[in-house]
Amino acid sequence: MGKIRDDLNSIKKRDPACRNSLEVIFLYSGFHALFYHRIAHKFYKAHMFFIARAISQFARWLTGIEIHPGASIGRGLFIDHGSGVVIGETTEIGDYCTLYQGVTLGGTGIVHGKRHPTLGNDVLVGAGAKVLGPFKVGDHAKIAAGAVVLSEVPPYATAVGVPAQILCGFAMDPNGTRQGNEDVDQINIQDPIMLEICRLQEQLERLEGKLKTLEKNSDSQ
Repeated sequence: MGKIRDDLNSIKKRDPACRNSLEVIFLYSGFHALFYHRIAHKFYKAHMFFIARAISQFARWLTGIEIHPGASIGRGLFIDHGSGVVIGETTEIGDYCTLYQGVTLGGTGIVHGKRHPTLGNDVLVGAGAKVLGPFKVGDHAKIAAGAVVLSEVPPYATAVGVPAQILCGFAMDPNGTRQGNEDVDQINIQDPIMLEICRLQEQLERLEGKLKTLEKNSDSQ
């Protein structure tokens, strides 16, 4: 019950559209999916796999959110809207993470053992993002909407693009205080590939300007 209470309070705290606890309990598909997953996971750990999968499939039918009963999910996960979210069997999610609609935490093959990602605490995964493979996404990291992440993301970093690149990170001082730029949301994140294209375009324009100047000087001589 403790984790379910934390799930409820996390949604109330982080969703500006939420008015009270009753709305969450009766109307929030993300909360319903987590509630059923908590039950299914207990059956899974007891090696009652058929019952666990039956509960998870019922929850999928009810909510549009597919969470494998083997996935390990910490406290206070906030699945916003949630439609199309898929969380694989060996996924591990830390405390107080946020997943938007269309997120996939999946594997990249049919190998046995650990094949899905591990999310640290307070990780945000934007709408439509795909995190694929058995690697770690560090604490407080952000994954931009639509990104495809195929390798590790350091703590306090932001991943963006297809395939995803690390846009920015934050150093920590000896006292544990974050250093660097302010956080960015899941939408207003610049694409590093587009930034590089713009930089090359500016450099090309400067070179063209210098070439025209040299040609002009050459003609005048």
